[in-house]
Amino acid sequence: MNDTQKNPREPWWDGYARSLEKMPRPDEKSRDAARARQDTLTKPQGALGRLEDFACWLAAWQGREKPRLEKVETLIFAGNHGVTAEGVSPFPPSVTGQMVENFKGGGAAVCQLAEAYGANLRVVDLDLNHPTANLMREPAMSTDECMAAMARGADAVGDNVDLLLLGEMGIGNTTSAAALCCALLGGAPNSWTGPGTGLDPEGVSHKAEVVARAIELHKPHCAHPLEALRRLGGRELAAIAGAIMEARSRCIPVVLDGYVCCAAALPLERAQTGALDHCLAGHVSAEPAHARLLEQLGLNPIADLGMRLGEGTGAAIALGILRGALAAHNGMATFDAAGVDNRE
Repeated sequence: MNDTQKNPREPWWDGYARSLEKMPRPDEKSRDAARARQDTLTKPQGALGRLEDFACWLAAWQGREKPRLEKVETLIFAGNHGVTAEGVSPFPPSVTGQMVENFKGGGAAVCQLAEAYGANLRVVDLDLNHPTANLMREPAMSTDECMAAMARGADAVGDNVDLLLLGEMGIGNTTSAAALCCALLGGAPNSWTGPGTGLDPEGVSHKAEVVARAIELHKPHCAHPLEALRRLGGRELAAIAGAIMEARSRCIPVVLDGYVCCAAALPLERAQTGALDHCLAGHVSAEPAHARLLEQLGLNPIADLGMRLGEGTGAAIALGILRGALAAHNGMATFDAAGVDNRE
């Protein structure tokens, strides 16, 4: 039995907790070699700022002085939410399925960005005809449903992937994200609740009340962060968590998208400090609570472009910057090779 299988004599999350404790660490020798290479390139040391850090981070997780981005995979997980019955979104749940078809047809923004920056894109829809339960009134998922969604996420990660980009689609999922953040990080529900797909101030206030009622119902039972994910999350959030764990087990570096994607990652970091060391934040969303969440996770976003679409778009934009970082790291000449005098 592997560590993530359920033993009826233990809490369902114990196997995941054990797996998180044993996750591999970055290759520090490769990181050091990459840093040493940076210091020999024809530029003042540190002159490329965070681009140098990104190259060294990729080197550490790929285990090579010169990282590569030959196979980049974008996974978009889609799920429907029972909490939409409470009027937390201006769009109906049917839009989730319609957008999934739009992704498959290449019509969404992330499709164009992934193509522009050289990433494969796959959409994984998670039982869209059976939304999660209404988290304001009962747990969003049963144990089996949550574990199945996490397994779908893990199974979706392809072979020989150099970098994994993660995104989501699900009408109502910013409500789940707000509830998860509130349960695991504290603070007032309205401090984690934003407009999502375009709520007006009155709508945001109502959404915060839904989150408050969900917290009142579930927080006393959230003995473990993954139990909070089960009770307050959604299938696509659970799948993201499963994909992050699978990537870590194989030392695949990950770029997270916006507020919902980072909220899905939060239970892992709360369960095991350092669980997200193989992850970068692609951007900071205009969804108000995202910057606060990134601060709590210790993630410094790659980009800040005022985007709030989700769907993996921020992660895709970050890929372009990472490709630039590696073009410089791998392609620049050293001082010796170029015949350029270094510092005395």
